[in-house]
Amino acid sequence: MSDKTMTADEVVSRLRSGMTLGIGGWGSRRKPMALVHALLRSDLTDLTIVSYGGPDVGMLAAAGRVRKLVAPFVTLDSIPLEPHYRAAREAGALELMEIDEAMFMWGLRAAANRLPFLPVRAGLGSDVMRVNPGLRTVTSPYDDQETFVAVPALTLDAALVHLNRADRLGNGQYLGPDPYFDDLFCEAADAAYVSCERIVDTAELTKEAPPQSLLVKRHTVTGVVEAPGGAHFTSCAPDYGRDEAAQREYASTPWQEFAARHLGGRTG
Repeated sequence: MSDKTMTADEVVSRLRSGMTLGIGGWGSRRKPMALVHALLRSDLTDLTIVSYGGPDVGMLAAAGRVRKLVAPFVTLDSIPLEPHYRAAREAGALELMEIDEAMFMWGLRAAANRLPFLPVRAGLGSDVMRVNPGLRTVTSPYDDQETFVAVPALTLDAALVHLNRADRLGNGQYLGPDPYFDDLFCEAADAAYVSCERIVDTAELTKEAPPQSLLVKRHTVTGVVEAPGGAHFTSCAPDYGRDEAAQREYASTPWQEFAARHLGGRTG
């Protein structure tokens, strides 16, 4: 079995402009920020981002890298609306497909199972259908009595996720309170890249937590990046919580100033 370790910059070297990228985590929790920073150091642009959005979306949108966003929300959790995303959205800088959280999950599940869509009740009777005129409905073929939203598969060219631990083969483990659907992002993608707080031997993965914590399986993973602190300033429980001071600085600082101060000046 092969060693899949690589650097964040090596991950980004495998990506191309125009791709559809899924980014794991949830809001300002366990986002793969080391990989996002590597994206910002690159020249990649014209991206479609699929995310339970947080600062990953805000940074990439502020830097002008996002052509289209598919998301149920973009938040910093303790700051309800991500301000850099908001500025990009108000400026009309990106296209948005905003859907219900459950619809988003089933879109990932459809892609993971290589299905073109899955039927769900979520979204019926809401403005989701109005603001997404491309969505279609289907009627049950068994009784012709119930109509569902046909959620299209959220097929990804690549997925980027951050976990607490991983081995060199691509098995990934979460130790916090929630998996945040990172397994679905990996399964829905043609290639998946996992950053982690620490790479450990395979046998070590079940010493800290039970086997159920092995969220991501090696057959879905293309590359593994050891990135201590790789979710900062978002949380990566139980290794560390959200850095609220750093997040407030990010939220209150004009993008170009923040990028010059923390990202080597790459603003676009």
